[in-house]
Amino acid sequence: MSSPDEQFDRVRREPDPLRQAKLAGELIAVYQQRSVELARLRKEAINRAAVERGISFSAIAAELDLTRGRITQIRQGAPPAERAFFGVGPVSVAVPLRQVGERSLPVISSEDSRAAEVLTTLLTGLAFQVKPQRIPVDGNWAPGEDTVAICGPKSSPVTAAAIESDPFLTFAPDQAGKWTIRERDGSRVYESRMDTDAGSLGSDVAYVARLMLPGGSGTLLVIAGVHALGSVGAAAYLARHLKDLYAQVGTRRFSMVVTSDHDGETVTRSELLCPPRTHE
Repeated sequence: MSSPDEQFDRVRREPDPLRQAKLAGELIAVYQQRSVELARLRKEAINRAAVERGISFSAIAAELDLTRGRITQIRQGAPPAERAFFGVGPVSVAVPLRQVGERSLPVISSEDSRAAEVLTTLLTGLAFQVKPQRIPVDGNWAPGEDTVAICGPKSSPVTAAAIESDPFLTFAPDQAGKWTIRERDGSRVYESRMDTDAGSLGSDVAYVARLMLPGGSGTLLVIAGVHALGSVGAAAYLARHLKDLYAQVGTRRFSMVVTSDHDGETVTRSELLCPPRTHE
């Protein structure tokens, strides 16, 4: 990957004015997100200095050549630590396009749209720029540096290959063709009640993980319900419990299972069925 200086020089040298404008806009977005991340890091460093070294905020202000009031502004105004869970930004939120019947154009399921909406609201509140991304019907796509995929292994071989890197869980069909999440050691199966109880059409489970991409080219945050409704429940869980989850896993690779109940697409309950376990 080219350095920021190389990217800047590339924009300056671009002879085509429209291409130059496009590249400049993209780089501005990157710089803005880096600026937000630096503000978060500065806030965390100030807090760490106070906690780990027992330094007063007045002394920290003097050391940084700032006023005590400015230190207070930094601590109150910068993004929270858990922003790092999603990377630096911009963040792409990817959902799969699906071919339905004989329709000429593929569609996005209403459940996937709702999950993307919940995540976009969460990410925007954390000062991220959010870029919608569409996974083609064949499931072949290239995740960017910071990407959340609301997409299971059935919809994309890219997601399926990433899940293969999970040392604890699998997400695959059983011998009868029913999709389930399983412990690799065979100790437990996580099934959707939509498949096991005819009266539980509003209950589902979802796989949530930060995974290594094939080839070691980066990581991908995957949210995938056994049915699409489960992704909505998982997105709602992240929105409510991100701080606690970040405290447990940080930016490391991990996986977990979320169970949720729904009234239509409204989540009435979402909680952990399998707690997060780090892969490192």
